[in-house]
Amino acid sequence: MSLPSRLLGANPSIQVSTLLSGSLTTPSAKGAFVSTAYESIASTTVGSGGSANVEFTSIPADYTHLQVRMIVRTNEANTQQNFSLQINSDTGNNYSWHRIYGSGSAAAADATSSTSFIMLDRTAGNNATASIFGAVVLDILDYKNTNKYKTTRMLGGVDLNASGGYMMFSSGLWQSTSAITSLKIFPSTGNWVQYSQFALYGIKGA
Repeated sequence: MSLPSRLLGANPSIQVSTLLSGSLTTPSAKGAFVSTAYESIASTTVGSGGSANVEFTSIPADYTHLQVRMIVRTNEANTQQNFSLQINSDTGNNYSWHRIYGSGSAAAADATSSTSFIMLDRTAGNNATASIFGAVVLDILDYKNTNKYKTTRMLGGVDLNASGGYMMFSSGLWQSTSAITSLKIFPSTGNWVQYSQFALYGIKGA
């Protein structure tokens, strides 16, 4: 089973299209299946020219939390490439992040404070096997709460075939009490390539 399949869960029949469609269901207390509290806000697929970043703007304040689901690859000339998040066009040193990651044979961790972005994950770069994309789920908690700083959590991974692969978990902090109205997601260098997909959801439940 590939790493993206494992990321999606134990059921290999759940496909990438389901990850992006928001059609997953959760069991109720009685065991029946009901629709989730996820609602689609916006989605985009990168075109043939690539894109330096993807932005979601004018995010409505109708939800409790946000989630972004991504299937991504960059054209940066490495096998793998980091990518990051900025909030509300804030480019100041108002972010911190922590992450742990493993390749199946080794594990490591790193962290940074007072920086200008939240580091999210690694994904395939231009030197990775053709058509390999990383899969990522990013949660942004209490995004409209003006009484607290904003926190994020991310689970993602990429299978690089002969070059190995990574599974990664990270957390982030934006030191602002402002409600979140926009998100910018970008690779450290280079561009997102064609067919990279991003979908933004609102979560109404607690």
